Amino acid sequence: MSNNKEPLDTNSSAESVEQHLQELEKMDYELLYYSQEQAFSADELARVINEARLNTLLAQSNAFLSSVNSEITDFDESIPDSV
Repeated sequence: MSNNKEPLDTNSSAESVEQHLQELEKMDYELLYYSQEQAFSADELARVINEARLNTLLAQSNAFLSSVNSEITDFDESIPDSV
């Protein structure tokens, strides 16, 4: 029996997939890179930011930090000076 069949290129599918994945990775990186470089106007930021929610979060964080600061101060005062 003679084998006249040409050898199949078994790497072609794997290479195509690898190339496609590399292109997708490059696109993701470019999208991430360019999105970080984008400048926003005050109007655009005003449309995206929920000012009431932001103010609520800032008030909560200020209250938390004040509480932590108070605890630290109380802790410092309770340490004896005998060193």
